[in-house]
Amino acid sequence: MPNPSTAYFDDLFTGRPVMAILRGLDPDRTVELCERAWDAGIEAVEVPVQSPDALPSLRAVIAAGRDRDRPVGAGTVVTPEQVHTVYEAGAVFTVAPGYDPEVAAECAQLGLAHLPGVATSSEIGRALRAGHTWLKAFPAGDLGVGWIRAQLAPFPTVRFVGTGGIDADNAPTFLAAGCRVVAVGSALQDPRQLDLLARLGV
Repeated sequence: MPNPSTAYFDDLFTGRPVMAILRGLDPDRTVELCERAWDAGIEAVEVPVQSPDALPSLRAVIAAGRDRDRPVGAGTVVTPEQVHTVYEAGAVFTVAPGYDPEVAAECAQLGLAHLPGVATSSEIGRALRAGHTWLKAFPAGDLGVGWIRAQLAPFPTVRFVGTGGIDADNAPTFLAAGCRVVAVGSALQDPRQLDLLARLGV
């Protein structure tokens, strides 16, 4: 049975093959880069919350997104407690580096779409059985495009979001290999790369 997250990510990512990840920046800089991404046509934004001091940046971007009707998600969500924290902050989806059934269940209970990470066939199988078809391939740069192609052969219903080590130069290769979306971070600070990434959705 499909997970409700599937419909949410289908809508969020259709025609939008790039997601912005804004990690480790102060609130003002995070909002600045977020607005730069939105202006370039990159609508999906994730702010990782690997530590509590990242929460002010998440809240600042959520406030900016509310003004522009843009969705903002929280990344590196690895405990049920974090799920509640980002839900109360106003995040509309969560992203995790791996697949944790307890985190996924907590997200489902609160109505948050959840994007779990996978790096093995076993993890993909478990996530699929739980109804997740959108999966974060992480770390994509280390796994490589061959891994993407190889996993899509036995798991053709998976929709991969390639994350980790992705920039404007290798993003087209990962999309051509079968990723539906690529998630980028530091590349957003480079005007040349931002322009190239924005063109991927044209």
